[in-house]
Amino acid sequence: MAFFKKFLQKICDDDSSTGFKGGPAETAYFGTVKADPNFNAQNDAAKLKKAIETKGVDEATIVELIAKKSNAQRQQIKEAYQQSTGKATRSEDYNIDDGLAKSDAKVLFEAGENRVGTVCSVLINVLTSRSEAQLCKIFQYYGKYSKEGLAKALESELHGNLEDCLMTLVKSAWNKPAFFAENLHLAMKGLGTNTDTLTRIIVSRSEIDLLKIIQEYKRMYGKTLQEAILKETSGDYEKILLALCGTQ
Repeated sequence: MAFFKKFLQKICDDDSSTGFKGGPAETAYFGTVKADPNFNAQNDAAKLKKAIETKGVDEATIVELIAKKSNAQRQQIKEAYQQSTGKATRSEDYNIDDGLAKSDAKVLFEAGENRVGTVCSVLINVLTSRSEAQLCKIFQYYGKYSKEGLAKALESELHGNLEDCLMTLVKSAWNKPAFFAENLHLAMKGLGTNTDTLTRIIVSRSEIDLLKIIQEYKRMYGKTLQEAILKETSGDYEKILLALCGTQ
């Protein structure tokens, strides 16, 4: 599901431009994806909605719908899907609706822990549409219904890509610095270092909350992020990462 999350998030991106400037334009088509000649955005949006709301999520149908359509067709599917469901994107409102948080907490509990068979569409709807501040309040109220908490509930109720996707949303909303600290730890754990993840997090958060991430890393793993970087990297790459981390 993590793959689908990324794909659906970027579904409106214009990927027709490669940025390549060279010789004359090619007249032949060398792409791997062609426009579906029998395309119908409304029909595909209805199929996508059904696939998402199916118990366990119908991943095969989602792949078929998204991967075999041109970018222009994907954008039309997105628009049709949003019109049919009345849903766009995550709310960015920092104001917290206490009544809605209580209601959502109960809805999440009823859709998951309190029944046999999780209603995934309910979880997806709440976790992807509420603001992070609103989600934090929802998680607090969820604790009144469950002794385990939402994160533990998701681990026991779901599995595979869907669990990974929803757990990412929960962890990121609940404690974003800890979420990034965990990902940094995983990037340097075991044989080999995931330099892409290491670079992406440290560079992208260096002007936002890297100090908090460093603090969380020390709390969670008993050593500083800088110590881990010194152990797992070397040369100029190591120097750049340490410089970005500062002297804290």
